[in-house]
Amino acid sequence: MAAEKILIVEDEKPLAKVLKYNLEKEGYRVLTVFDGKTGLEAFEKERPDLVILDVMLPKTDGFEVCKTIRQRSKIPIVMLTARKEEVDRILGLEFGADDYITKPFSVREVMARLKAIFRRVLDKDAAAAAVRMGNLEVDFEKYEVRVHGRPVQLSPKEFEFLKCLIAAGGRALTRDELLEKVWGYDKSMEIDTRTIDQHIARMREKLGLEAERVVTVKNVGYRIRQD
Repeated sequence: MAAEKILIVEDEKPLAKVLKYNLEKEGYRVLTVFDGKTGLEAFEKERPDLVILDVMLPKTDGFEVCKTIRQRSKIPIVMLTARKEEVDRILGLEFGADDYITKPFSVREVMARLKAIFRRVLDKDAAAAAVRMGNLEVDFEKYEVRVHGRPVQLSPKEFEFLKCLIAAGGRALTRDELLEKVWGYDKSMEIDTRTIDQHIARMREKLGLEAERVVTVKNVGYRIRQD
């Protein structure tokens, strides 16, 4: 799987540059933007695994960006601010931030906070190691799939596709996102996205009556129906 992708929304370019450099040294993939409006656009387009978000941003402030992202996604959000008032911290957390760091801060502190957040995410995933939706059962640890109690033999890639769709919680994933998550391909690479359709078709055939849970979203990609 590809390394976690982090979106930095910070109008202080020197600070954004320092964070990007150190995060990339740790193996993360990093995108930086410098205002709230562009931050929301980048969130929608890039689908990062975590957002580092300044409070005082041009065009759209960090609180509004945080609120909008949280309405659309459960991804971790870490807010940065030069303010020290407790009300700002409380406001950020109420809008859905997972953590709050006051400037000035050390890069080591930021790294430690991010690693702790990603560990919590992994622990949460481990707690949901097995999922049941109707007559479809998926055990992520054992790599087992059952339909009506009977085992279904998915290929490793088909299983990864199913796992990604379930992890998205019903949100539609684009073909580019699925390629990136399963194979680690970059969007700039010329990969035939029909590869996704072929794997999904074979997976649906194996799932039988539960195949209807894998829904095609026109001009977008695929999502899982969880009801």
